[in-house]
Amino acid sequence: MKMLINVPETVVADALRGMAAAHPDLTVDVENRVIVRRDAPVAGQVALVSGGGSGHEPLHGGFVGPGMLSAACPGEVFTSPVPDQMARAAAAVDSGAGVLFIVKNYTGDVLNFDMAAELAEDEGIQVAKVLVNDDVAVTDSLYTAGRRGTGATLFVEKIAGAAAAEGQPLERVEAVGRKVNENSRSFGVALSAVTTPAKGTPTFDLPPGELELGIGIHGEPGRERRAMMTSGEIADFAVNAVLEDMPPRDPVLVLVNGMGATPLLELYGFNAEVQRVLAERGVSVARTLVGNYVTSLDMAGASVTLCQADEELLRLWDAPVRTPALRWGM
Repeated sequence: MKMLINVPETVVADALRGMAAAHPDLTVDVENRVIVRRDAPVAGQVALVSGGGSGHEPLHGGFVGPGMLSAACPGEVFTSPVPDQMARAAAAVDSGAGVLFIVKNYTGDVLNFDMAAELAEDEGIQVAKVLVNDDVAVTDSLYTAGRRGTGATLFVEKIAGAAAAEGQPLERVEAVGRKVNENSRSFGVALSAVTTPAKGTPTFDLPPGELELGIGIHGEPGRERRAMMTSGEIADFAVNAVLEDMPPRDPVLVLVNGMGATPLLELYGFNAEVQRVLAERGVSVARTLVGNYVTSLDMAGASVTLCQADEELLRLWDAPVRTPALRWGM
């Protein structure tokens, strides 16, 4: 498998050096693996810290900036960052208003962020946490107890980030983040297997002409394998799986997310089918975002995330944001 890297051992550090060169509005600590918005800490604002294994870019480092995350901690590929990283990030961004940890529901992430919270609190930093567990595909997986955290992470980081930018207190920013997670559901589909730099070959076998329904962002198994389906058939399956778990009461935010190797031409075509299914089911769409946001290295495929957005959540979604991967209104 051909990869645009030097050696697997330095792939994360190399990426961080490149990120630093491309985005001078970020402070990138390559050695300690912490990405911080350059103007942090921001007086009077709750700080948001997230992180996870590398390989899901732009999650999370691409979402650091005004209106979203204050800092992000990249681990090794598909491996949780360590507690010292998160504690260091919390110390770098805390203005005295407290820090909200946003954690995807994977066992390593949960354990390490809990330890980081203890370290930060020992230093006098007030910490709260939002756990993202939006994936309806499976109840448990290779990496989790309970549902996996996937595309709704973007919604939580953006909307809670907007609440923090307004100067809302920690308990309120936490409540907003939890509300977003509770009102979000996701379902993903893989058209090809993922290849990690360390392994250099696909991490699982997905024969030509087949797809995996309900895949996780690390290549974890989904609900079932089927012969290749059309874009419309995949949209029917994915959207209906989400709506069976969460019949919407409010208009929805829609994220049609690429897994890393699916071109925008296909993603926009898939979005057309997703919108068709939502219209057929009588679901009102408030906003739609299409692109590669929560990826899995070179996996071909897509995921659909829906978030029920009342007036508060929609206002916070529309609020200004300026990060490497998401920006509007500024």
